[in-house]
Amino acid sequence: MTDALRDQFGRSIEYLRISVTDRCNFRCLYCMPAEGLTWLPKHDILSYEEIARVVEQLAPLGLRRLRITGGEPTIRPALARLVEMLRVVPEVEDIALSTNGVRLPELARELRDAGLDRVNISADSLRPDRIAVIARRNLGFDPVTAASAAEAGGLGPIKLNMVVMRGINDDEIVDFARLTLNHPWHVRFIELMPVGGLRELTAEHIVPSEEVLERVAVLGALEPGGGPPRGNGPAAYYHFAGAPGSIGVITPMTHTYCGSCNRVRLTADGRLRTCLFGDHEVDLRTPLRADEMLEPYFRRALAEKPKEHALLQLRVGGLRALSEVGG
Repeated sequence: MTDALRDQFGRSIEYLRISVTDRCNFRCLYCMPAEGLTWLPKHDILSYEEIARVVEQLAPLGLRRLRITGGEPTIRPALARLVEMLRVVPEVEDIALSTNGVRLPELARELRDAGLDRVNISADSLRPDRIAVIARRNLGFDPVTAASAAEAGGLGPIKLNMVVMRGINDDEIVDFARLTLNHPWHVRFIELMPVGGLRELTAEHIVPSEEVLERVAVLGALEPGGGPPRGNGPAAYYHFAGAPGSIGVITPMTHTYCGSCNRVRLTADGRLRTCLFGDHEVDLRTPLRADEMLEPYFRRALAEKPKEHALLQLRVGGLRALSEVGG
């Protein structure tokens, strides 16, 4: 392990989240304002070739795992072409996708054939009418159909991410947990993160993960472990005896996991963001388009990566919405 792979606090960085677009076909309550945002100009957004060049230069420094995010990444045309370009980088061991799942029934097989390994699906309700309310769009999305399509397409392990919001969807916690009894899916309950301009959601809407685990225990005793064999994230996993799936909890509000952070983020317009809720960024697009080597910029970014985020103080590093950086 070389010095280039560690930040100033000794944390190894091997995971890059790549936002390919700031746009989305949803306007989820916790993620984007109802009116949307001012979209990035097309010429500011990295091309697939430019993204591949970033990965080709940084992978030899220790990057091993990639996640394609948005906005909603599947609305960017020909996404499978980017997956193919990333798959041939020798050092890359794992390529995942975070998606709202709307287009998975049509794209799952194509993405798997291109080299995608696995998928995370955002699913905040199992009820069609409520999905439309939370997403502020009625696109006929069904999480079970999307997850089934991903499974049939060979994208696994499959994770379903539910942002739990008190008084909005927390009455479906048990329904989501029940999915793990019959499917080899990993349902993760994420504590709400009130950020940016989304102030209609406040700390009062947060459901602590301890409460989530207490509620799902009505289905049976939970045992530690049972999570997916591959993963990059901070979830703690549990399972019901004999269940093919698992339950995970992600606790950005009640238990921070900054001490083990192994990730950085590449925004759609080519900035390397070292903390989701920090304000530290390093411009990679300018040197990339000037044909400069990126290693010095990456080293500088790691040297300046903050120790922890300031989310608990509701300081979010200038983010207006989570959609800006893909979560």
